[in-house]
Amino acid sequence: MNTQPPTSEPASLPEMSLPEWLVLAILSQQPAHGFAVAQLTASGGELGRVWQIPKAVVYRAIGRLLEAGLIVPEGTEPGLGPQRTVYAASDDGRAAAQRWLHEPVEHVREIRSALLLKLALLDRAGEDPADLLAAQRAVLEPLVGAIESRRADSQGFDATLLAWRRATAVAALEFIDIIAPAGSRQP
Repeated sequence: MNTQPPTSEPASLPEMSLPEWLVLAILSQQPAHGFAVAQLTASGGELGRVWQIPKAVVYRAIGRLLEAGLIVPEGTEPGLGPQRTVYAASDDGRAAAQRWLHEPVEHVREIRSALLLKLALLDRAGEDPADLLAAQRAVLEPLVGAIESRRADSQGFDATLLAWRRATAVAALEFIDIIAPAGSRQP
């Protein structure tokens, strides 16, 4: 299976929230109905332990993804209760999800949410996270350097804030070093 992100860009990809990206990525890995996605992202769910998404937000994300043409109804799940529509990612949706899964996050504050979700989704799919982790390191290293250069001239709360940003960015780099596959770790 090709683990490289696709290179073609869909015609008009809307601005998407983290819950929308998560729902799209889940449906690109396996078709499911909204309730099943909501169970994965609930407090006791496989992905909910990383980032919980309320059921209403999951269904709203499904509606937006449908409108954007990134997912399509695939059928209904038979059962005794209400009919549940099963959704799957469209070709554009699958390509967008793969691209998003392999892109590093831009801000240290997104490590706890978006990066961990991407790592969980890649693990679920049996994909190697080495390229994502290397790209994430490439984003974080210059950030640490920029913070270091500004710290010497900062005073008061600015110095405190820069110290916090440096500590969290360095911790994120250490985290990457700990989880990176052995062959891709920095010396």
